[in-house]
Amino acid sequence: MAELTEIVDFLDRELKTASIPDYPGAMNGLQLANAGQIGRIVAAVDASLPVIEAAAEGGAGLLIVHHGMFWQGVRTVTGSFYRKLKIAMDADLAIYSSHLPLDVHPAWGNNIQLAQAIQLKTPEPFFDQKGLMIGLRGTWSGTRAELMSILNSHLGVNVHVCPGGPENIKSIGLITGGAGGEVEKVAAHGVDTFLTGEGPHWSYPLAEELGLNIFYAGHYATETSGVQVISGVISQKFKIPWSFLNRPTGL
Repeated sequence: MAELTEIVDFLDRELKTASIPDYPGAMNGLQLANAGQIGRIVAAVDASLPVIEAAAEGGAGLLIVHHGMFWQGVRTVTGSFYRKLKIAMDADLAIYSSHLPLDVHPAWGNNIQLAQAIQLKTPEPFFDQKGLMIGLRGTWSGTRAELMSILNSHLGVNVHVCPGGPENIKSIGLITGGAGGEVEKVAAHGVDTFLTGEGPHWSYPLAEELGLNIFYAGHYATETSGVQVISGVISQKFKIPWSFLNRPTGL
């Protein structure tokens, strides 16, 4: 068993939770405490009701998610929200969420994990959002078909591609999750290919006009790595087991 406070202090410090800006609904950090002892770690992308129900099986633990319980803002403790809280509290399950702090972490983050998977060369932070660089940019040599094959294999999905740019790729801007709506700003950075999770319909024809490839690799699929990596780090440091709850949305 490990102390919840020690794990939370470690995560907050390493992820720079207090200093990284995020959307109001993210509420990064410990979202629900338990009695104080943690015997296992469960990683998942979303703090949804099915995930919490599954994570609650097995006793006292800590659920680490990328998307927490408060994305819809302040709400009454009724319906499914009440059920999530009651199930977690009855099981002595604590919940910790990390959104942008985990996306941008230089070693554990979703961005760097995906960049390493495709062997992006010389990755460097790019795309400023309120003072935070939320993506990575680097060089890459290969064809659209080759990149699609790598992504399909690594992520276990069928990547959707807008072939608006060159067949032979030289540079990639990468932002995991739902950054497809930023296509025009990404193109202004001079990359020929944009790799993200999902985007609005209009991002596709706009990318064609801008001469930019877009690889829509799935919001969920591009954000599974971070929670798994960080859970492994905690497992090793605090000598407790961890597991991953896979609940793909297909989006």
